[in-house]
Amino acid sequence: MKILILHRIPYQKIDYHRGIDHERHDVVYFGKKEALLTLPAALRCTAVERPGVASALDEARQWLQANPQHFDRVISLSEYELLDAAHLREWLDVPGAPVEQVRLARDKMLMKEAVARAGLRVPRFLSLPEFLASGGRAPWQPATVLKPHSGASSEDVVIFPTAAEAFDALVARRSGVVSLDTSQGDPSGYEVEEFISGPILHFDGLVDNGQVTVMTASEYVGNCLLFANGHPLGSYHYPLDDEEREWVCSALRATGINSGSFHLEAIRHGEDLVFLEVANRVGGADVVRTFELATGIHLPSQELKIFMNEAAYASVAPVSVRANDRWHGWFVYPGHHLSDESNPGVVGTDAFRYSESMVHWHELEQGAVLKRHITYQAHEVPLAGVVVTTSAQTTRAWMKTLFDSVSYRTTTLPRHAAEVQ
Repeated sequence: MKILILHRIPYQKIDYHRGIDHERHDVVYFGKKEALLTLPAALRCTAVERPGVASALDEARQWLQANPQHFDRVISLSEYELLDAAHLREWLDVPGAPVEQVRLARDKMLMKEAVARAGLRVPRFLSLPEFLASGGRAPWQPATVLKPHSGASSEDVVIFPTAAEAFDALVARRSGVVSLDTSQGDPSGYEVEEFISGPILHFDGLVDNGQVTVMTASEYVGNCLLFANGHPLGSYHYPLDDEEREWVCSALRATGINSGSFHLEAIRHGEDLVFLEVANRVGGADVVRTFELATGIHLPSQELKIFMNEAAYASVAPVSVRANDRWHGWFVYPGHHLSDESNPGVVGTDAFRYSESMVHWHELEQGAVLKRHITYQAHEVPLAGVVVTTSAQTTRAWMKTLFDSVSYRTTTLPRHAAEVQ
């Protein structure tokens, strides 16, 4: 096969060679210079640099118009270029997920509508234009979430105590979302939603031809919005039961995700599971690493094999994570929120760094330049790691103790003071 990969995620996060035989297939990596620099020097492939001024879709079209050629697959594993890849497949008449299916798994309003039609509970929500036109009336009380409906990493997500306060803040241009407050953003790209309390869960796995082949269940310690505002975040595996598994399968069917990886988030509210969102890609942070430790399956590799009709689960038989005596988790400390662009370092680490529970510990060198955007990448944050214990609750407790004990070395003030309760 000749394969075009829209290359955005650092190579080492995917390890494409584990899923694609580069000696057998002709692989073209199309991406910006910084992404192409992550390709292994010895990898048999073609690297095509794009300017990075326009979208990957537009620049790929320009390149292909100047260099016509046939591809058997067009693949992107990046949240931000899934739609670009779908449009390219349509333009080139290449098999793979169509545009409308990819859009359904990218737009939080569309996916909630689809999941609700399937009889699963979702937060009540309104498009932002609809909410503003109503004068701030909403059919829920009290807290209200403002968010982009195609965003990621909890960027531009704000929680207000009531719908009325959300409306007043939006009208006064003090919502905390810069693009909306400066009238540069399009309100149609945002929604407001009912705030649902409870532990936030994520389910990760693989779908092949509509069948879920393997899945893990995890619960966050902290949450992604708190991380965006400067707090550490973690996640740990817990035993998955049949009822949860069927609930996830129903949500995947409703959103049309029938091939590749999935990362689905939900809230456990009392006895109910409430759907939050789903992505047709692998989860961030160390989801891939902990998944492989728990099941023996490397998610990106198997996803690539599924896209190429080469999936071979017999060679990597999944280990049940129901009756396991090794329960993994990952953690990450943010750095994007600090006012100083250099890493201040962390203190209070000795009891954890050398713990028998540690699988992987990555501490960024003090003084290293920090990214200004939200990132979960271990090599870009002050501290990240993977831990394992003999029970799910022990892993959770270990992580909570870590968060209570390890702090930044200096009292560097955050670049923004938003507090999330």
